Amino acid sequence: MTAPDRSAATSLWRDRRFCRFWAGQSVSQFGDRITELALPLIAVGALNATANQVAWLTALIWTPNLLAMVLGAWVDQRARKRRLMILADLARAAVLLSLPAAYLLDAVTLGQLYVVALLTGAAGVLFNTAWPPFFVRLVPRASYVDAQSKLSAARSASYVVGPAMGGPLVQVLTAPVAVVVDALTFLVSAVLIARVPVEEPPPAATETSSLLRRGRDGLAFVVRHPVLRAGLGCAATVNFFTFVAGSGLFVLFAERSLGLSAAVIGIAFGIGATGSLLGAVLAPRISRRFGVGRGIVMGSVLFPAPIAIAAAADGPLWLCAGALAAAEFLSGFGVMLFDVNLNSLQATVIPDAMRSRVAGAYSTINYGVRPVGAVVGGLLATFIGLRATLLVAAVGGALSLLWLLPSPIPRIRSLVPDDTMDGDSRPVAS
Repeated sequence: MTAPDRSAATSLWRDRRFCRFWAGQSVSQFGDRITELALPLIAVGALNATANQVAWLTALIWTPNLLAMVLGAWVDQRARKRRLMILADLARAAVLLSLPAAYLLDAVTLGQLYVVALLTGAAGVLFNTAWPPFFVRLVPRASYVDAQSKLSAARSASYVVGPAMGGPLVQVLTAPVAVVVDALTFLVSAVLIARVPVEEPPPAATETSSLLRRGRDGLAFVVRHPVLRAGLGCAATVNFFTFVAGSGLFVLFAERSLGLSAAVIGIAFGIGATGSLLGAVLAPRISRRFGVGRGIVMGSVLFPAPIAIAAAADGPLWLCAGALAAAEFLSGFGVMLFDVNLNSLQATVIPDAMRSRVAGAYSTINYGVRPVGAVVGGLLATFIGLRATLLVAAVGGALSLLWLLPSPIPRIRSLVPDDTMDGDSRPVAS
């Protein structure tokens, strides 16, 4: 059983447990924006790292997701998911604090940065695989979309405000010292999660099969389930193609092909972040008006398709800048509409006993395609040019819709069962 199905009309802001968790996640998201600036700056400024070395630093953060399927199988057998989330936060804080300590001793090395990236990424995977079972104990089903909206809005806000705060902070304190701020945010998150009481019954039964076997079972469940299979296929496809047009190529295109300055590009990206914030806030209203499934469908197209607006830009600088800003805004709105509704739907259809292993299998594929997309994007840009590569990304990403159309997802209107379901707990179709 999930958390009691309180009325959807009850505001989550009146739920102290949710507010504590939301506050912890919001604080750590702002801290993450600082570290995203600080780690590359340490590598480049203090260690004279090459572009390839910086790329490896980014890749190592994502690498632990390749083991998410196995880690999720292990987490599913643990009774106290909240304790694992606290442990993950404390581990990230400790690892990050090693950087300013080494900096004070004049002992920072590129190898240490790589280890920090790898370990913080691994702790992040642990947190994310323990999160789904915790979420359904914390939030009633009627409030899934609202809760995802509030958490996504905080994340989007961190992308709007975080860089503006992080840049001056890094400049004033130096990058290694600024990392302390992010470490402290993880400590705050750990303390707040520790103050969120949830009922965590033990796993239904202790399985004797290997972690790899249980991880494969999680993946097999996703493949067999019509909603999860379509959702993963769509998400992985759209992620692959949006990483084909990843931020590096997008910036390169804006600078070289459109002739925009760094300041203008930064403003355009800031406008895109406001689109994400607006999308996260409006996602519950849109899902109530059109249905959760149709919200996912709309987001799957609106996320990648606006890349074509930037790719087609030409003419005066003001027009090119406007096209870039519009593309970023619409894409940001689309990704939040997609994520909030799809994450809420997945929380509804995954059985309690498999939440972590399904999350692990999902992450292995969904995040695993991202570096592949980035590599393919670099090759395409080399052989067919930047503008054509962005068009390929926009069209290919929009075609992710084909995963959804034959599935039950477009017909799902609500996540809450009613009389039409005859007591069934499945989502309600329109």
